[in-house]
Amino acid sequence: MDAIATVERNMSWTRLKEGFSRALDNPNILGFLFVAPAELLLLMFLAYPFILGLWLGVTDTVVGSPGNYIGFENYISLTQDPTFWLIVFNTLFYTVVAVFLKAVLGIGLAVVLNRDFKAKGLVRAIVLLPWIIPTALSAICFWWLYDSTFSGISWALVKLGITDHFIDFLGDPWNARFSLIAANVWRGIPFFTIGLLAGLQTINPDLYEAADIDGAGAWKKFRKITLPLLTPLLTVVTVFSIIWTFADFQLVWIITKGGPANTTHIFGTLSFQRAMSGGHLGEGAAISNFMLPILVACVLIAFAFLRKED
Repeated sequence: MDAIATVERNMSWTRLKEGFSRALDNPNILGFLFVAPAELLLLMFLAYPFILGLWLGVTDTVVGSPGNYIGFENYISLTQDPTFWLIVFNTLFYTVVAVFLKAVLGIGLAVVLNRDFKAKGLVRAIVLLPWIIPTALSAICFWWLYDSTFSGISWALVKLGITDHFIDFLGDPWNARFSLIAANVWRGIPFFTIGLLAGLQTINPDLYEAADIDGAGAWKKFRKITLPLLTPLLTVVTVFSIIWTFADFQLVWIITKGGPANTTHIFGTLSFQRAMSGGHLGEGAAISNFMLPILVACVLIAFAFLRKED
């Protein structure tokens, strides 16, 4: 009986090894095993905080208290808060204007850098610098440039005779909004430029030669050849830029912290202020959750265009 049991165990072990070998020969199973560690990390560091944020948004959780389920009361309360509607305007204004300027300037820089000229490699490296520098460091530099007492920009304008006083960049609501947009544009232009430059280099030069033979000018070549062929890539780059700009936090928080009088708060900074500084974790999570539909829509648009490109 012991011998029979041993033979059966050996046969079972053999079948198990054969099944495991066949499973490894399956590219789908093998691919899943390779990405399993990365998927586990994503579940730990992305999925769990995301689900926790959704849950906190429907509770009255504050620091030191687990809170209770209150349904959509946080969201209803926010829609009746004038500050909330101010940050809706601020976020949309900040995103639309910044992304538009980044797109226009990025296209222009990409077209220039696509031409042959001396020190082109050096210029490309310089263009990348705003993207390489950490966001917090960039924000501190801009905060110093905008300082009401030590502003380097105001000092230069006074020395050039353009103005006779230091400009209050961060004390005036509209000055503060445009100052943040300028900082965001400076940081985000390289993303557009490098992405579109790669697209420009895939355009067949014969198209431009044919246009030259037909007597087309620079603007007509750009409008009829460059822009149509760049549109799919430009759409994807723009969507990604919208996502990052809409969900921005570091730049705004370091430079203005939402001031003056909440006029530069966006979703990310107000959520942080209410949840971390104020201790109202449920309300802060609800504010951040308002971003979810727009971000999901942007991701779906980007995904659709990526599939179209494939």
